[in-house]
Amino acid sequence: MKTLKMNFTIAEDTISRLKSVVPEGNRSRFVGIAIEEKLDQIEREQFLELMKEGYLARRQEGIEINLEWEAVTLEGWP
Repeated sequence: MKTLKMNFTIAEDTISRLKSVVPEGNRSRFVGIAIEEKLDQIEREQFLELMKEGYLARRQEGIEINLEWEAVTLEGWP
């Protein structure tokens, strides 16, 4: 995978925490992984929201179809 260099502004206390937890030489990889995980989370949330919207949009259609076929479905039942 090709890597590119970027510049970011990060809060001083966040940098201090990063330095205290992640050894020098591993920080770029750590930040890259953290960004990937956050992006994955955001994409999952967006996908779930789209699924929810799709379900809600089709729900009324499903209710109407069930009502249309209810008489046929219940035909012959006591």
